[in-house]
Amino acid sequence: METNKHIVVTSILLIFSILLFGIIDIDTIIQDNFFNSTTHTWILDRDLQPWKFIFYDGIKKVLILLALSFLFALIFFRNNRVIKEYKRGIIIVILSAIFIPLVSGGLKKITNMPCPKNEIHFGGKMIRTAVWESYDEPYKSMSKIACWPAGHASGGFALLSLFFLFKTLRNKILALTFSLGIGWSMGIYKMLIGDHFLSHTIITMLIAWLIILILSKIILKDKLDSVNI
Repeated sequence: METNKHIVVTSILLIFSILLFGIIDIDTIIQDNFFNSTTHTWILDRDLQPWKFIFYDGIKKVLILLALSFLFALIFFRNNRVIKEYKRGIIIVILSAIFIPLVSGGLKKITNMPCPKNEIHFGGKMIRTAVWESYDEPYKSMSKIACWPAGHASGGFALLSLFFLFKTLRNKILALTFSLGIGWSMGIYKMLIGDHFLSHTIITMLIAWLIILILSKIILKDKLDSVNI
């Protein structure tokens, strides 16, 4: 299938997800399972170790190190046969590691969407809202909140770009499985500590894949990378 068709399908899924979670309050129903309304605590404390190190501090450092390793290899070993063979895929991985968190972070600054912990239902001060809605007073005067989409998980979902690094179908599937596992483990952790809703992670995943597809369109020229069985 041509990359353009994948871009269109992903864009439709992204728009559908934004509308669905904005109109139907699925997020609150799911998030209620992670919140104790009696003690006003989340199922997982944000400072509890080793989970904070594994799913927050540690994994961020690993992802940064991985991106820098690819960049180092591309610059200093560019004449190596293996690097030459996988050059375009490596470029996609590096650019994804840069642009996906950058776009997610940029959206977070302008959307002004609350985290679960910020909503009145979960002991916060903000009302439930959709991303296309604006606040009325007194909420309009409150400090802006940057919780949509999920910035932390965006680094994990940037690994979906590994799909375009590998050549065989088996390795591509393994790369997608691994990347989804990393992205969702980071996203679920943030849900368990009250930092994000399910929709935040789903939408981040779709944004990440859309950016990766656009990058592959530019770098691989027209079609998805060839697959060897």
